[in-house]
Amino acid sequence: QVQLVESGGGLVQPGGSLRLSCAASGISNMIYNMGWYRQPPGKQRELVAMITTDRKTNYLDSVKGRFSISRDNAKNTVYLQMNSLKPEDTAVYYCSRLNYDGRRWLHPPGDSWGQGTQVTVSS
Repeated sequence: QVQLVESGGGLVQPGGSLRLSCAASGISNMIYNMGWYRQPPGKQRELVAMITTDRKTNYLDSVKGRFSISRDNAKNTVYLQMNSLKPEDTAVYYCSRLNYDGRRWLHPPGDSWGQGTQVTVSS
């Protein structure tokens, strides 16, 4: 079973940067479409960025131009580079495999969520 462990969060001032990492274990190679979700306090989880197996990317409108998702299949790791951070980016960030149902990308129902990594943007 695939296990995903997120890291790299922390407290950062507005305008600052963070790089999140998601390490996958339990697999021999990362052959999945992958994404980063976030859940702000009191709100629903939302898909922020995704990358396909052939490295096509897509982003939530509010993070376009500021966030960048990448992958290193040799290390079974997915990254999220976050620049020009804003207080509204404050959330717990989770990585996930993604499946496409013909209309949208989804977290596989049978997959567990990791513990996430807290990102707090505040002065």
